[in-house]
Amino acid sequence: MNTTTLKIPFVALGSRMKGVPEVCTLGVKPNFCDYTSHEKTLMMDAAFILYPTLNYAQFFHTLGKALFPSLETYLYSDEKIKQTTLFNMLHLSHPRTRFYYHLHHDEILGDFSFPFIAKFPRASARGRGVFKIQNPEELDRYLRRTNVAYVQEYLPHDKDLRVILINYEPVLAYWRVRCSKDFRTNLFQGGTIDFKGIPHEGLETARTVARKCRFNDAGLDLIHSGGKWYVIEANMNYGREGLKCKGLDLKRILRGMLLSGALTCESEEKPLVEVG
Repeated sequence: MNTTTLKIPFVALGSRMKGVPEVCTLGVKPNFCDYTSHEKTLMMDAAFILYPTLNYAQFFHTLGKALFPSLETYLYSDEKIKQTTLFNMLHLSHPRTRFYYHLHHDEILGDFSFPFIAKFPRASARGRGVFKIQNPEELDRYLRRTNVAYVQEYLPHDKDLRVILINYEPVLAYWRVRCSKDFRTNLFQGGTIDFKGIPHEGLETARTVARKCRFNDAGLDLIHSGGKWYVIEANMNYGREGLKCKGLDLKRILRGMLLSGALTCESEEKPLVEVG
């Protein structure tokens, strides 16, 4: 997009682009009627809406308004069950995973052998809520903490690959290497960052997953096991530690892509409905 022909500023709701001079950040108001007439006009006349947040992404999507990030990026954020279902429907390589509601917890040991991974379906960021289950006692403790069990085969690994993609293109990739005392590679669980030897196949797998899922602002976690790449999950709140280690500033990256026209937006090209 050529900013010289733009009659109004780029418009954002969420704070991700706050401080970028070319972007008018309006904030997220709980009631749409609280926006002024001028602010509503800015939204409706803008070529697209940046960071609409989940609060408003679905509504702008219904109106046919182009968004960045995509609606899917918001809908699948912190939703492990939904992500797994989507990966399976798209035939993406993903560790064997099943969900068990309370009445079916007794089926788990018929489907999985120890050890296996169990997670809280939501709110398990930074490695919290992720467990390596090695015996019936550990399984029982896990099940007492959740009604819905999310159980996944354990793929032995010393590191996983985090790929941050914006507009489906990797802007940074790094290994997350687990410490000797924990099976998790998360930095908040003692994992470390390694930028060496990033494999091309891993980046291509991340691109494929992101495009098929329409996740255009996400950090994908992948594991290489048995000669095959697996996508573990997508993180929409992917942290800044890796970027900081490389001396990168996400806001600067986004601004550069925005002004160069490299930041394309998702739209269903539906006719816009007048909003007063």
